[in-house]
Amino acid sequence: MTLSDRDLTEQGLTLDTGGAARLLVIGCGAIAREILALKATNGWTHMDLACLPAILHNHPDRIAPAVEAMIKEKSERYETIFVAYADCGTGGYLADVCERHGAEMIAGPHCYSFFEGNERFAERAADEIDSFYLTDFLVRQFDAFVWRPLGLDRHPDLIHSYFAHYRRLVYQAQVNDPALDAKAEECAARLGLAYERRFTGYGDLQSALASVAQQRPG
Repeated sequence: MTLSDRDLTEQGLTLDTGGAARLLVIGCGAIAREILALKATNGWTHMDLACLPAILHNHPDRIAPAVEAMIKEKSERYETIFVAYADCGTGGYLADVCERHGAEMIAGPHCYSFFEGNERFAERAADEIDSFYLTDFLVRQFDAFVWRPLGLDRHPDLIHSYFAHYRRLVYQAQVNDPALDAKAEECAARLGLAYERRFTGYGDLQSALASVAQQRPG
């Protein structure tokens, strides 16, 4: 399936099996490609995916209400609903929504942590307080999620104000793609930061989805 970055950013995505599946994953559009890749690789034919617009990450207060609305909309069709979000700036409200509706969710504060692996990310946290992270999606969508929202397209002089306390940009690569590597390095240069590429693969996203998928074998 070819995914439009614009759809994932602004509209989200729904991919289902016409009611045959018993497991629904509700996720962020920013990790739709990764979820679909894992679904295909592992043959999780009993799993459907519904993604909310990735742009919600610019408004984290809207994430929990949007997830709850989707759970209510979809709950009658599925035996199990799994929420493929970490806390993502919701201040615990998303966890409250999941607990209220009996849905599991990915552990961790945000996707940078679960892609790295929550335990490993926590171990490095003290030494990486001055690091700015990008994932595959954010490299592709750097202008839409970083450059323009911060007004740097109009006022590039603000770069120093926003990033004065950052030392490096860490690109957490989910796949090996030379084009993305080059773009990530360009993003670092535009922000005036040192560049580090760190291959993470799918991290804890993979183990979390495998765990819930095995609970409902196809």
